[in-house]
Amino acid sequence: MAPLTYTLTARCVAEVIGTFILVFFGCGSVHAAVLMGAHSGLWQVAIVWGVAIMLSIYIIGGVSGSHINPAITLTLAMWGRFSWHGVVPYIISQMAGAIIAAGVLITLFSHPLEQREKDRGVTRGGPGSEITAMCYGEYFPDPGGVSNNKNLHTSSEVESELQEGRNAFAKSTAMFAEVVGTMLLALVVFAVTDPRNEGAPPAGLAPVFIGLTVAVLISVLAPLTQACFNPARDVGPRIVAYFAGWNEIAIPGPRGFLEVYVAAPIIGALLGGGLYERILRPLFYRPGAHGNNA
Repeated sequence: MAPLTYTLTARCVAEVIGTFILVFFGCGSVHAAVLMGAHSGLWQVAIVWGVAIMLSIYIIGGVSGSHINPAITLTLAMWGRFSWHGVVPYIISQMAGAIIAAGVLITLFSHPLEQREKDRGVTRGGPGSEITAMCYGEYFPDPGGVSNNKNLHTSSEVESELQEGRNAFAKSTAMFAEVVGTMLLALVVFAVTDPRNEGAPPAGLAPVFIGLTVAVLISVLAPLTQACFNPARDVGPRIVAYFAGWNEIAIPGPRGFLEVYVAAPIIGALLGGGLYERILRPLFYRPGAHGNNA
């Protein structure tokens, strides 16, 4: 990650900007897909998230390292790649960037949100209204299919469909998906940014591989959990949704969110960082390997 040559204030401002970019483009693509049918498949949404991450890293990576994710910030600190002194300011900055981006999106998409609720007979904050709240916070299983089902016209029909999905998908499975996804993301982040990893891409291409990793993970896991891997990406927009009228549908949500979208990504990132630092990275330091006797 970037050398800490900038003031903490400058790095925090960069994290606000980077997380804004991530959430604005990423959640913006979810709005466009769910509310307006702008994308023809999951991969189109996934690649927007991936490009958003690439852009964020290229724009602010030289200043703050472009963590843009509390789980990554905590993991970098845990494994000695980041100072604990900066952890709380970074997380606050990431939350701020996500909140600002969600506020901009809810202004831009206010009419499509209201139209979807009207079409499905749902009252914002009432049963079934996660079909629009999903554009901000995340839910499991992904309610996008219910939101786009034109055969549903009342809140009771919508809620019945959502409940059927909930009954078939356990919270423990959702947590496992988020742990595995974030573990793989952290593993890639640690591997492609380690200068002693001879298999890593050139430094200028690391953001591309990180972004593509996120895109691939979304294409696999989004139908299950909407693919979070980032507590700021979920909690920041969820706060905006709460105050925009979704109330308890946003926080705490029909099934809660802390375990799946906050705890699980943090656990997964710590495991991924540990897998690299304790199992893979020592292989690069074997005595005599690659002429390195350290």
